Amino acid sequence: VQLQASGGGLVQAGGSLRLSCAASGRGFSTYTVAWLRQAPGKEREFAAAIYWSGSITYYADSVKGRFTISRDNAKNTVYLQMNSLKPEDTAVYYCATRKGLAGPGYEYDYWGQGTLVTVSS
Repeated sequence: VQLQASGGGLVQAGGSLRLSCAASGRGFSTYTVAWLRQAPGKEREFAAAIYWSGSITYYADSVKGRFTISRDNAKNTVYLQMNSLKPEDTAVYYCATRKGLAGPGYEYDYWGQGTLVTVSS
């Protein structure tokens, strides 16, 4: 399993970005894909996750109502639409996956490289 994250960049507060996580390999219908983020000087934290087959989603309270996670099965890609961005959303965002239904607090087995999101005030 390989993951490729992209879509980060610099945006002003209140703006939007869409991150993409392209997956390669087989059997994703039973995997959960998550986005986690790590801000400078802070521990990595869970942001959102989606179960590939059932469209079950989880969100951290800090992003609920502003971020939307979705998937395109035909493209083996998971997206994170981020709206109403705040300076505190500045972080390196990682996509990760593991087999089965998972959410916050789970360990993920496969990781993509991070993509940096910077939100200016």
